[in-house]
Amino acid sequence: MNRSGDPVRRILAYTGNDAASLLVVHDDMDLPLGRLRLRVGGGAGGHRGIASILEQLGDPGFARLKIGVGRPPEGLPAEAWVLQEFGAAERGALAGILERGVETVEILLARGPEAAMNACNPAPVDPSRPDAS
Repeated sequence: MNRSGDPVRRILAYTGNDAASLLVVHDDMDLPLGRLRLRVGGGAGGHRGIASILEQLGDPGFARLKIGVGRPPEGLPAEAWVLQEFGAAERGALAGILERGVETVEILLARGPEAAMNACNPAPVDPSRPDAS
């Protein structure tokens, strides 16, 4: 994942698309579990995969759907945090989180980034509810 840029660049070249047609869905430790945030453009924010894509494309104008995973506990490396299995409570919230993500992508495709950001960004998913949406 940290070296996503080269394959993304190749796919865009193969399809004849540019960065504006790209949506990258990725984890974000700066957002709490259950929070989704859609944005277009910007920097890597410390995410190595996004940094790799930015480096390869040279164009920050792609959309990113960030899925909050929260910060690791003290002493646990970030890499271990994002690669470990979800706990029982977190697994219970995944259906609602993923449902909101799918809804956001559908709005993005149908009505564009501004409408999708307005729908997605204000409301977090409640990770304590298995049926959260």
